[in-house]
Amino acid sequence: MGLLMIVLPAFLIFGSGYIGQKVFKLDIKSISTMALYLMTPFLAFDTFYSNPLNMDYFYMFLFTTLLVVLLSTITVLIGKLSRSDRSRISAMLLGTVFPNSGNYGAPVVLFAFGAVAFDYAVIIMVIHAFLMNTIGIFIASFGGKESASMKDALKSVLRMPVLYGALLGVLLQVIHVELPATILGGISLVGDATIPTVMLILGMQLAEVKRQKFQWSYIGTVSLIRMVASPLLAIVLVSFMPVNEVIKSVFILLAAMPVAANTTMLAVQFDVEPDLLSFTTLLTTLMSLLTIPLTLYFLGV
Repeated sequence: MGLLMIVLPAFLIFGSGYIGQKVFKLDIKSISTMALYLMTPFLAFDTFYSNPLNMDYFYMFLFTTLLVVLLSTITVLIGKLSRSDRSRISAMLLGTVFPNSGNYGAPVVLFAFGAVAFDYAVIIMVIHAFLMNTIGIFIASFGGKESASMKDALKSVLRMPVLYGALLGVLLQVIHVELPATILGGISLVGDATIPTVMLILGMQLAEVKRQKFQWSYIGTVSLIRMVASPLLAIVLVSFMPVNEVIKSVFILLAAMPVAANTTMLAVQFDVEPDLLSFTTLLTTLMSLLTIPLTLYFLGV
């Protein structure tokens, strides 16, 4: 019951967003744009400015990239064996490769492991955002009606404000610029508001999902890879990495997160079975009420 109480606060916030969207029919795009362009850069800056640069950053990037490669390989192989078409394989990849490390993962890490672990989660969240806006675009383009070029992917990365927040934080840290406490306080104020805001947005997005008749073989495959295979692969990967136990726990917990809600936007943009991916996001999020407490139990929480 104690482990479930770590997850329930997140679902209370998701539920508030869900109910609010059902009642008020808010403009999700405007709120999401505000969080992405006005709030997450402050959170990224605060995290990268406050945490000393070391080899942990390299291992976080290496781990995340290796996990993406392994999950992509498994998903494509299963897609080929099941004789899925390009659109279905692309939708499967969007569902299996990218975990919900921002809207869901970072808050649960905070509730489970505290502020230090939360900073690690934000760093990994930024890495996920970078990969989603590069590899994710090519995956969506692979099975969509529209194609994306290398130039399109580069433009997408350059439009990521969270990346500039992170780079500025690293730069000021490297050149030893000490900002006044009042400035840091203002930055932290916006950064601290980011996570509850994106959690509300996830609840609002889930409220827009409509249940339809889908092929449960696809949903089952994506759910199994995302919720079971991903954390198991993470356990194997971190066993080879010389990082502290807190970072290992954060790696594994984030790898166990459900389908990232932001992948739905890519699915809509490139017309890669968006309804199917949205429903899978909802289903894996509900499944996480069981799987995340089990993961936390394994991690010794």
